[in-house]
Amino acid sequence: MKMQVECTIPKDDGSLATFVGFRIQHDNARGPMKGGIRYHPEVEPDEVNALAQLMTWKTAVANIPYGGAKGGIGCDPSELSVSELERLTRVFTQKIHDLIGVQTDVPAPDMGTGPQTMAWILDEYSKFHGHSPAVVTGKPIDLGGSLGRDAATGRGVLFATEALLKEHGKSVSGQRFVIQGFGNVGSWAAQLISEKGGIVVAVSDITGAIKNNNGLDIPSLLKHSRENRGVKGFHGGDAIDPMSILVEDCDVLVPAALGGVINRENANDIKAKFIVEAANHPTDPEADEILKKRGVVILPDIFANSGGVTVSYFEWVQNIQGFMWDEEKVNNELRTYMTKGFKDVKDMCKTHNCDLRMGAFTLAVNRVARATVLRGWEA
Repeated sequence: MKMQVECTIPKDDGSLATFVGFRIQHDNARGPMKGGIRYHPEVEPDEVNALAQLMTWKTAVANIPYGGAKGGIGCDPSELSVSELERLTRVFTQKIHDLIGVQTDVPAPDMGTGPQTMAWILDEYSKFHGHSPAVVTGKPIDLGGSLGRDAATGRGVLFATEALLKEHGKSVSGQRFVIQGFGNVGSWAAQLISEKGGIVVAVSDITGAIKNNNGLDIPSLLKHSRENRGVKGFHGGDAIDPMSILVEDCDVLVPAALGGVINRENANDIKAKFIVEAANHPTDPEADEILKKRGVVILPDIFANSGGVTVSYFEWVQNIQGFMWDEEKVNNELRTYMTKGFKDVKDMCKTHNCDLRMGAFTLAVNRVARATVLRGWEA
């Protein structure tokens, strides 16, 4: 199911502007559809469609009762004022309010959107349907957001990494990590990994890259990054070429930025023994083959970064119950889901003698197919 809508809003200067919005729903065999809404100049239906499918498999691997959806508006949020963004979000919600719903399709934030966007959607939706906090996740805490949601994807990356290393007789403590990307996911992953004794030797973001062979002081780097809007200029390490970050010497490489960064050009030069895909689709298929032949173990994105959607599920559950959990419960439940998720993927790998990516997709497709058949739909 694909919906395309035109959203016309008055700009602050009195002129009118029209933006195109999408909501694509891929599959609801296992439950209400779930997926982010992105505000980005290059939002186009093919990409949104691919991301909606990815959400179907991601929720199935995580074993949470959702299907996949995705949406977005083709706009550049940096060029719109806060009031223009609010008007745009409300008009978009007015156009899709019959498509989304607590038991049908539950949006969340994505690129260019955040808790405030979700608050506007909730308010506009509630004008039509009564107060419905469970219609979106990733909300501000004051409007029914969940504690622990902000750190959830990064914390999930930690739990996934712990499970992977344990399988190989190792622990996070003492392992050398390189993290590409220092946004929400990368910075939380760095903080939590270093708290567990992991040595983060290099990080990068859009401003630059920084390296210290003895391990970066992550609390100081986080402070520097907040104050200077990036890692560039941090004195606790040496500046390096951001392009070289992926081939730095380390045990575990964590790409937490854009897709397609590991490709045939650099795959042979990667020194890490493990790659934990915190970003969506950071490794292209050619690189996948090269790394597999070299014996590098890749923990795939549809499992590794599913901490965010798992805690979104916890937020939805709390809203439906009308009862909020404390942060410790959120984190403990997340650990349980991620640990069980890794075991399920690993069991599938043993059954089919395949790598972790194939194991995760096989697990996901099996779960969706079983639900489809059980409902009496055409499989």
